[in-house]
Amino acid sequence: MKISETKLTRKKFFLPFIIVLVLCSCSNKRDAQQLPKYDAYLFAYFEGSAGSRKNQEQLRFAVSDDAINWKALNNNEPIINSDDISQSGGIRDPHILRGEEPKEFYIVATDMSTATNGWKENPGIVMLKSEDLISWQHGKVNLAEAYPEKFENAYWVWAPQTIYDPVAEKYLVYFTVKFRDDDKLDFYCAYANKDFKGFENEPQFMFRAKYGAIDGDIIYKDSTYHLFFKGNIKDEEGNEIQNGIKQAVSKSLQGPWDEQTDFIDAYKDKRTGVEGSSIFKLNNSDTYILMYDLYSSGRYEFQRSTDLYHFTEKPESFTKDFHPRHGSVISITREEAKRLNNKWGGVTDVLID
Repeated sequence: MKISETKLTRKKFFLPFIIVLVLCSCSNKRDAQQLPKYDAYLFAYFEGSAGSRKNQEQLRFAVSDDAINWKALNNNEPIINSDDISQSGGIRDPHILRGEEPKEFYIVATDMSTATNGWKENPGIVMLKSEDLISWQHGKVNLAEAYPEKFENAYWVWAPQTIYDPVAEKYLVYFTVKFRDDDKLDFYCAYANKDFKGFENEPQFMFRAKYGAIDGDIIYKDSTYHLFFKGNIKDEEGNEIQNGIKQAVSKSLQGPWDEQTDFIDAYKDKRTGVEGSSIFKLNNSDTYILMYDLYSSGRYEFQRSTDLYHFTEKPESFTKDFHPRHGSVISITREEAKRLNNKWGGVTDVLID
């Protein structure tokens, strides 16, 4: 081949390649411009000391501009009445998720009223969807009634959470199930239907920790899914000798999950009970916050990490005007904070001036 022909061939090869690079660059810039600017955080929780147990087991919101100092919305009163959205009359363990679309927000919660039924069996899961964080449509899933062949003997259906599955392009809801006359506490999961009021199909087994687990929370980082949960260790006779926050990791939401050996929380060698772990990333930062509920002592604390494997040893405390139980946090924009304040009040002045 002559030199002139080689140059021409190279031009023909590289020109489309350059065009593709330019188009990708422009697309990335557009995507970057379209990404919302997050200035604050929204905390969804239920209460630990707000009057009667009936009043505590309700959905509440709080907002912060730094994820450390929090103000309850609506004077720490519920934003939705549990009687209106649940079968039991109570909700616990609310998990909030920002969807893939700009105006999609999802909440799932344990459908359970200990005020009415104590710690007896609970019916299932409450599912809520919103386009503005103000108005919420809802659905209920009673596993025993909806899927009797597999879940007729379901006794507890606890702490549901939602994560977007990019492979299936659907929202996966996962939760712990305990069956009647069986001490195992295993994770099951199912894809939500399109209107987020139920499941597409019967839930499937997801993951079993060696000694059981509750309060799972999954986050994706560096091609790995990290599942944080409350786990424990038992002696040869089945007696619990240690509990706290652990994690399992996987390259896929479908598993397999590799349960890590060590406990993560700062209280792993103490007798302080810790549960309800929830992980979120700070705005404009490489730092992640792992917060948890010290349910036996009425505290809520957190530890920091940049890699999700190594966490600060000393726990830190939030400043807040409420007493949260097992909740979760998402990032929100200034406009969303103002909208929440217009509806319920309580947002700090720095976000609404």
